[in-house]
Amino acid sequence: MAEKEPGALKMKREIGLIGGIALVSGTMIGSGIFMSPQFVLAYVGSPGASLVIWALSGVVAMFAALSYTELGTVISESGGDFIYILRICGSFPAFFAAITFILVVKPFGIAAMALSVAEYATAPFYTDCHPPQLVVKCAAAVSILVVAIVNIMNVRIAVRIQVVFLVAKVLALAFIVIGGIVALIQSSTVIVENLKVENAFKGTQYSVSTLGMAFYQGLWSYAGWYNLNYVTEELKRPEVRL
Repeated sequence: MAEKEPGALKMKREIGLIGGIALVSGTMIGSGIFMSPQFVLAYVGSPGASLVIWALSGVVAMFAALSYTELGTVISESGGDFIYILRICGSFPAFFAAITFILVVKPFGIAAMALSVAEYATAPFYTDCHPPQLVVKCAAAVSILVVAIVNIMNVRIAVRIQVVFLVAKVLALAFIVIGGIVALIQSSTVIVENLKVENAFKGTQYSVSTLGMAFYQGLWSYAGWYNLNYVTEELKRPEVRL
C-alpha cells in the first residue's frame, strides 16, 4: 500500500457568527472612540465641523468595509491586506506591504492602543496628577503581553474574552450617550451654544493640515472593520460571515 501523503496544514474553523461580530465590533469600539473626539474638536475648532468630520469618516469606513466584504468572499484566505495584494499585484509588492505592516503599521497601532488602555487603567491610582510615564509604559507592555499570550493559547478563549469586552464597551458608550442626552434635556443652552447654525461652525479651522488631522483621527476611531479578513480561514462559514 502506498503511504498516505500528509495533508496541508490548515487552521481550525472555530470562530462563529458571534465571535466574528465581536472581533469587528470589539476592535472598532476601542481606545479611538474614547480619545479621538477631543482631538477632532481641537483640530477643527467647532462642534459643527467636528460632526461633519465624523459623518464623512463614517461614510468612508462604511464603503471600505463593503469593499473588504467583497474581497473576503472572492479571496477566502486569511491575511487581509497582504493576501489581497499578493493575489492581485504579485509577490514583490506583497513582500513590501508585509514588511511595512510588521515593522511599522501594526506595532505603532498596537502601541497606541496599549498606551490608551494603560492611561485609563492607571488613572484611578493617581487622582491628583497624571500617571508617571514609566508606569503607563509598563502597564502598556503588560497589556500587550497578556493579549498576545491569550491569543497564542486558545482561539476560543480569545473570542469569549472579546465578546465580554464588547459588551462592556457597548455599555460604556450607552452610558456616555444617555448622559449626553440627559445633559441636553436639562440645559437647552448647550444646544444653542454648540449646535445652532450661527454658532455651530464658529471658529472652524479650514486649513488642509488641521482638517486632514481631524479626518485622520476620525478614521482611526472607526478602524477595525478590516480585522475579520485577517482570520477568514478560521471562520466556520466565511461566505456567510463576510
